Amino acid sequence: MLAKPSITLKRHIKAPPAKVFAAWTQAEKLVRWFGPHETLMETMKADLDVRPGGKYRASFRTQDGEYHEVGGEYREVVPEQRLQFTWAWHTTKERESLVTITMMPDGQGTMLTLLHEQLFDQKAADGHKHGWTGTLEKLAAVFE
Repeated sequence: MLAKPSITLKRHIKAPPAKVFAAWTQAEKLVRWFGPHETLMETMKADLDVRPGGKYRASFRTQDGEYHEVGGEYREVVPEQRLQFTWAWHTTKERESLVTITMMPDGQGTMLTLLHEQLFDQKAADGHKHGWTGTLEKLAAVFE
């Protein structure tokens, strides 16, 4: 069997790790930036229980009118350093993958590394790369 694809994205964020971590772990902050560029931000909803074994769910509509919902379980929560969680879209729950967010102090800001592993196939990896790229650009813009 072929190894499942993964993607790694790095982004410098102009904020300390504590603020970046809060952006990922507080629902009222997450809804301001999460989702690809096509997300209609007024439709963004998030429910986060940020602790190992805790569940999360995020949903939004995109400009084409499509509804998207993703959820999973937090595996690892290290304040201001690392978040790891399972990832599965509501339409393909059987395609569970794993996301690890690492935050390292970098000068006045944070170097964020996003690793998304165990993606279903290359098409899924390409789609997630597009989505995460837009998502991280929007996160960076929050702190510009």
